[in-house]
Amino acid sequence: MTIRYEANPPKILPDINRNESILKFVKKIKIISKKCDAIHLTENVLGHQRVSPIEVGKIIKKEIPNLPITVSLRVRDKSEKEITEFVENCISIGFSGILILMGDPSQTGKVDSGQIPSSTVKRLREQGIDSKIDLYLSISNKPNFSKIGKKLNAKPKGFITQVIQNIKQVENLSDNLKGFSVIPILLYPSPKNEKSARFLNLDLAVYSQEFEELLKKTHEITGDVLITSPSDFSGLNEFLEEFSNQSTKYFALG
Repeated sequence: MTIRYEANPPKILPDINRNESILKFVKKIKIISKKCDAIHLTENVLGHQRVSPIEVGKIIKKEIPNLPITVSLRVRDKSEKEITEFVENCISIGFSGILILMGDPSQTGKVDSGQIPSSTVKRLREQGIDSKIDLYLSISNKPNFSKIGKKLNAKPKGFITQVIQNIKQVENLSDNLKGFSVIPILLYPSPKNEKSARFLNLDLAVYSQEFEELLKKTHEITGDVLITSPSDFSGLNEFLEEFSNQSTKYFALG
């Protein structure tokens, strides 16, 4: 039974002190790690250059050794050699899993490498990497299951979804992906996350009313949930604080 927190490492900006940004980021992870079971570190969300999840993950792993960490790996702008180095670093640091995805187009103009997530997972499995670290692929919240053969044939550990909109999507994914771990992503419905909600075509007012029940039911079905709150760390931290103090009927939060 796992509740994960999705964390976006600091952006690399010319007018911001990089080291200070990293220290603030790690401090936040220390705070929220007391209310969740694991964290997921993203890589260059929306193509913006950010501090590497490898760099911040190494620091977090030293500070909180028992905290499971999964990371995103963009293959869009990496060569096969760069992918191999990234994966080897993840294993050596002690991360528990890697979400291999295409990633958004680079904002710095870096040319696409031609690497494909499902092919990458297949290649890594053939090398025996899946015996050292879990490999995940991304999946739509409402996929056409007749068209995801390559993803299924790659045989990842499981799938991390797009942001879930309702419980029917969770049930559909769970029913059609037997034998795979399914980790649904939920957006914390804060007014500060309204921009993200609009981008995802979510009705924030309705989503807010149903969120707690959606979280409980999703967790009951999959046993694993990833919560994202890109613009409201404090709000989600308070929510998880209250949630962790509730009955452990549904969850076992750290």
